[in-house]
Amino acid sequence: MSPPRADTHRLLYHPAAATHPLPQPSTMRVLLVEDDPLIGDGLRLGLSRLGIHADWVEGISAATQALDHDDYAAVVLDLGLPDGSGLELLRRARERGVPVPVLILTARDAIDDKLAGFATGADDYVVKPVAVEELAARLTALARRAGGWASPCLRCGEVELDLAARRVRRKGEEVALSGKELTVLELLMQNAGRVVTRSRIDETLYGWDEGAESNTVEVFIHHLRRKLGSDFIRTLRGIGYLIPRDEEGR
Repeated sequence: MSPPRADTHRLLYHPAAATHPLPQPSTMRVLLVEDDPLIGDGLRLGLSRLGIHADWVEGISAATQALDHDDYAAVVLDLGLPDGSGLELLRRARERGVPVPVLILTARDAIDDKLAGFATGADDYVVKPVAVEELAARLTALARRAGGWASPCLRCGEVELDLAARRVRRKGEEVALSGKELTVLELLMQNAGRVVTRSRIDETLYGWDEGAESNTVEVFIHHLRRKLGSDFIRTLRGIGYLIPRDEEGR
């Protein structure tokens, strides 16, 4: 008879989380490397509830392929994987120059394990159990710092996006946006001055298990222009979309 499984909820949630309000949803795509199906599925669903799309894989081989073919805002990495150590995956990624922020999420709480994680290239180390809300907040902070955005507020021209409150203002007046519109706007404003391809917007909006209609991105861009100004987002035909960089908002 196999030993009883650990309580999955204790691995994913901390009781203190119930006493705090949920943070407003973020918008990003992360890679989740976790071999336990209950924990992996629970984290994927919990992060999705907070607006973070998690592509979930169960081992080093699949994670390496995902990192080679997709861009992620961050990686959530377990250490005990069926085809090797998570530290080995991290070491190989850093040797190949992969700069993506990596958060180790593990039940190993020894100081030596933590030091080894940071020495190998981890950006954060979290011991299970953890509230999904805290995990989402840590991932958002890692992605913001990696992108060079010290402030939780983004400004481009007359438009200001408060990442913490998930509110948008134009000329000081609040503008109502849908969740998907916020996702597209945040991606474009975080990359102000750089072209964002349609495929990257699709990847941010939808995970591996979701599909999108062929004109979905164009619809969201149209809605944003209608609400924020027809010239706010520029189209580079055949390439993607661009918001001019505002140095003062950087």
